[in-house]
This record gives sequence, C-alpha cells and structure tokens, in this order.
Amino acid sequence: MIDLTIPPFSTIFLLLLSAALALGTSLTSMLLTNREQMRAWNKELAAWRSDSLKATRSGDKKLLAKVKKQERYMLQLQSKMMWQGMKTSAVWFVPFLLIWYVFLGPLYMGVEAVAYLPWMPNSAPMGLPLFIWYLICSLMSSTLINKALGLTPGATE
Repeated sequence: MIDLTIPPFSTIFLLLLSAALALGTSLTSMLLTNREQMRAWNKELAAWRSDSLKATRSGDKKLLAKVKKQERYMLQLQSKMMWQGMKTSAVWFVPFLLIWYVFLGPLYMGVEAVAYLPWMPNSAPMGLPLFIWYLICSLMSSTLINKALGLTPGATE
C-alpha cells in the first residue's frame, strides 16, 4: 500500500493533484469567459490608460478632458472584466475548500514535510510543508497549463 503522507509519494501526489486542479480551473475559465471580448476590453483599457498618462504628462487640456469623459465607462469596463475573472473563482471556491479541509487537512495533519528538493538532504528538517509545496506546484502547473491553453497574454499573439 502506498502511503501518500511520505515523500516521494506525497511529493508526486500533490504535484498531480495541483496540476489536475489547475487544469480544471483553466478549462472552467475557458468555458465561462469570452476570451475575445476580454482581449478587446483589455486593448480598449490599455489605449485609454496610455492616453491618460500622455494627457497627464503633457498637460494637454483637450486630451485630459477626453480621458476624463471616458473615465466612468472605463471603470465599468474594469468591473465587467473583474466579474469575468470571478466566475471561475465562484465555481471552484467550495470544491477547493472541501479538498483542503475535508481531504488534505486530515490526511497531512502532523506531517512535517511532504517534499524534499534535490539539494535538501532527506534527513534534514528542511523538507517543504504541505502548503508551501502545494503553492509551488500550483503556481507552476497553472502557469504551464494556461500557457499551453493560450489563456495567458502573449501565448497565442
């Protein structure tokens, strides 16, 4: 029987779990958000910010008036973009809580190290705890998966 609480099994298990969850959240994001609309809004906001910065630096009153006139619309646009990002969080909030508090918390209660990096000796008390190792795996997995699925800016452009 494999004991998921001791390295290397815990190390690999948590890496695979974080990759699976990152894939799930990325696919949910793809399904729930209109990527083309988000790109268009982002481009519009970037142009407005550029004009705003230019107007502030140059003191161009005409451009400053134009930017001020568009400010309310741009705030609404930012709000819409934020809501698009929150959809995925709303879907995955409860599942993440359940995974952490019902499954991972009890399984790894009292476990000091779930991973050892190659330059860290196994006998040293310098192993990585659950949260730190999961965070590293999650950041790495989500970055790679989002890049592969074209969800990050510049991935497909």
